Amino acid sequence: MTQFAPQIKIPATYMRGGTSKGLFFNLADLPAAAQQPGAARDALLLRALGSPDPYGKQIDGLGNATSSTSKAVILSKSSRAGHDVDYLFGQVSIDQPLVDWSGNCGNLSAAVGPCAIHMGLIDPRRLPGNGWATIRIWQANIGKTILARVPMAGGQVQETGDFELDGVTFPAAEVQLEFVNPAADENGAGSAMFPTGNVVDTLHVPGEAPLPATLINAGIPTLFLNAHDLGYTGCELQNAINADPAALARFETIRAHGAVRMGLIDDISQAAQRQHTPKIAFVAPPASYTASSGKTIDAADIDLLVRALSMGKLHHAMMGTAAVAIATAAAIPGTLVNLAAGGGEHSSVRFGHPSGTLRAGAQALQDERGQWQVTKALMSRSARILMEGWVRVPGEVLAG
Repeated sequence: MTQFAPQIKIPATYMRGGTSKGLFFNLADLPAAAQQPGAARDALLLRALGSPDPYGKQIDGLGNATSSTSKAVILSKSSRAGHDVDYLFGQVSIDQPLVDWSGNCGNLSAAVGPCAIHMGLIDPRRLPGNGWATIRIWQANIGKTILARVPMAGGQVQETGDFELDGVTFPAAEVQLEFVNPAADENGAGSAMFPTGNVVDTLHVPGEAPLPATLINAGIPTLFLNAHDLGYTGCELQNAINADPAALARFETIRAHGAVRMGLIDDISQAAQRQHTPKIAFVAPPASYTASSGKTIDAADIDLLVRALSMGKLHHAMMGTAAVAIATAAAIPGTLVNLAAGGGEHSSVRFGHPSGTLRAGAQALQDERGQWQVTKALMSRSARILMEGWVRVPGEVLAG
């Protein structure tokens, strides 16, 4: 009988954060080969989530086959002064042997503080028995600070509560997030909020009329387009886009050209290996529509409409990092997001997405050179531990 390496088990926590969920690991618990960036770490995460899966289902793993759930997080005690925990995020492709480390997950950012407390990574002296614990997070993918205000009760994280978030079925306790100076500083690169220096550019994409676009680097690099320029209303739900292969291919082509324009890649052929960033979204002025839950969203209750794609599919709600980009762009006069919200000054906006609405805010200012800077972006999410224990993967994953 052929001998195969047995499975290995690794401590892990399965958590929801905002409208996403993923596997959380303590760096120190990973096998030695996976404690450093590289092929061994990627292979481990791919196998744990069930990728690559040609069936697109991730049946043999914990990924759940959507961009909102095929995610992994590695936490460790922070090596940076003034921070409590280092947070590294990996977006695991469903059908390709790829882990994309190029950006953050804003939704899972809400789970980092609670999980770090659960893992014993936070100095107990910084944790109140009751009240709010401020966890200082170093977001390693983009080189930025996130402050998470986590509710505590009886010396434990308060996970249950009455905070409701469209796109999440059940209420839970609120976690408040502050993204400090959120323009990404990827791999030590510069962190210009507008990589081209313009609040609106024109994209020239084969087969398309010239497309006005706001290319912004805040929370996560994002391309914003006008819905009407694409033939959409901004009220679309997931199926209107995701069931249309031609539409998905069109968005990916535009995204690739935008990535080149933003300086994130050198050639559009490289976009396939950079699926997580940049994001692409389209905006429109307020309009009433019926959300995927069946709830009626009234135009009078929102400032604008936004639909965003993640990993090649329309997101069922809104990515947290994209919410930061939306709030930031809304705060800066003349961007497509700002114009869709009616122009003027916006310290916060409530926008409609496929599952409902979300409010996010940002503080923007111009420096003496006329360059826009955002000092912080704010939003609330919730987080909850779903399962804890060990994840098992075949030992042969690390043998190669």
